[in-house]
Amino acid sequence: MISDTQILLDHNRAWAARMERERPGFFTGLMAQQKPRYMWIGCSDSRVPANEITGLDPGEIFVHRNVANVVVHSDLNALSTIQFAVEHLKVEHIMVVGHYGCAGVRAALQGLRIGLADNWLRHISDLKLRHRKRIDHLPTEAQENALCEINVIEQVGNVALSTVMQDAWDRGQKVTVHGWVYGLRDGLLKDLDVSMAGPDTIVDTFRAAIKRYPYAGSIPEPQSPDSVFDTLDGD
Repeated sequence: MISDTQILLDHNRAWAARMERERPGFFTGLMAQQKPRYMWIGCSDSRVPANEITGLDPGEIFVHRNVANVVVHSDLNALSTIQFAVEHLKVEHIMVVGHYGCAGVRAALQGLRIGLADNWLRHISDLKLRHRKRIDHLPTEAQENALCEINVIEQVGNVALSTVMQDAWDRGQKVTVHGWVYGLRDGLLKDLDVSMAGPDTIVDTFRAAIKRYPYAGSIPEPQSPDSVFDTLDGD
């Protein structure tokens, strides 16, 4: 009886043979270079494969993934990957990519307990609380979609505020951070129009993006944030 893992190995051999047959020299070319212009920071969900979604070959996009595409300043894994992409690979674009139907976002929104990952998803639970006036009045599915998008916007801000990006911009390196969301239903990427190309763009870009999720009814928008972080909070 063929084991489950042996099936994967057999698929790999068939794929490698097909690639070499259809594109002679494909693997030799991969060995010769890794010069991606793009970095993808996405969710670990296996339904969201960066290369296939964007139509790029291996070696054309540098990928970091975790549960619910979160970037926090204490995560040395994420920061080290971003630094490698920016300083060594010289990527020109970093895309933070969430996806609708994200189980991590849903768990945070509904307060579900799923185990050790609850501690990681606390970052999104905090976003839910921070932006509750923009979310709570929406229908259930719309709440989930809005939190998926708001999470991406917040993580774009976190990447932009990281020491890696601040140092890159200080030395004049041209690299832009973008925020996208992927639709499992139609396979399409949505640009959230939250691109940040330098330190002077962060606050205004964030403010414009987050205000697309209006407060309910007659609740007024905050007018005078006390600091950059109050502005980023959107509350």
